[in-house]
Amino acid sequence: MSPIGTVSSLLGMLQSARQTNGDGNSMLALNQGTTGDFASSLALRVASIRSESFSALIGSLLVNNDDSSNLDFLSALKTSSADSQHLSANGRNVSLFDPELAYRMMSVINTRDVTYKAQYAELSELGAGVKVLQGTAETLGSVDGTMDDATIKAQLQNFADKYNAWIERFDPSVRTNGLLHGTQAAEISLYELEQSIENIFNGAASGFRGLNDLGFSIDPSSNLLSIDAAELDAALAKIRSGVIDAVQQFAANFAKSAELLNSSNNFIPNRLDNLDRVIDYITENRTSLQAEFGLGDAARPSAEVSKALAAYNRIYGI
Repeated sequence: MSPIGTVSSLLGMLQSARQTNGDGNSMLALNQGTTGDFASSLALRVASIRSESFSALIGSLLVNNDDSSNLDFLSALKTSSADSQHLSANGRNVSLFDPELAYRMMSVINTRDVTYKAQYAELSELGAGVKVLQGTAETLGSVDGTMDDATIKAQLQNFADKYNAWIERFDPSVRTNGLLHGTQAAEISLYELEQSIENIFNGAASGFRGLNDLGFSIDPSSNLLSIDAAELDAALAKIRSGVIDAVQQFAANFAKSAELLNSSNNFIPNRLDNLDRVIDYITENRTSLQAEFGLGDAARPSAEVSKALAAYNRIYGI
């Protein structure tokens, strides 16, 4: 990310907390979008938080090109030798020009800290599920002509059951308002694996247009996979060897897609690395951040976030 991009990320965090009162004046609140001209917004925020650390932040960002992710905005908050001596009883830093603005910014940081940890746990579990599906596909790829029809159908149904369990677990997370909504790594994982199932080229040499000709279909509403037993029986009766070839090709392609999603420097590991960096930064600098900007309100996570956060704390011993 460019230096200006990082400044914009920080200001986006500030502006994301903006609300308008009855007179049209800017105040801070959580989770609203960012609008307005960048230059004027920057000037307004510099005037609003006239602290040494924020001035140092702006100066340092204009000469630093090392930012690599939009999750790295907190790494720019290089606080000076701030301590808690300026904090009021209600947790505001009264030495600042606008203690309330800074306090609410810290409230946003507190909320994001909880959300990032929850997302880390949820995405880690999604990635583990992808590995299970990879293994299931590899097992499915072992079908051959020595197996009877009942065994082949059982292998296919086992794959469908494992896939559906994964979809039922994580599809809600990527839908609107879900914990992983807007997280590219999660959304692409669901999309790519579905596309692998619907690939029309598996079995093409035998005259099949993918698993659809074997009775496979994905419901567009639930995204669940089903197998029409009558269609599968008909395909086996028509070209049994072709069905086996189609299944083997599908299994190999699906396993490869699943492997790539979890491979080094790919979607899932990259997102987890970014989340890990920002979580570590907040943890290591919470005291100095709060001394500089105020304590901020404690996060009020939803039930979904709280459940994933508990999993994160349990796994990492927090």
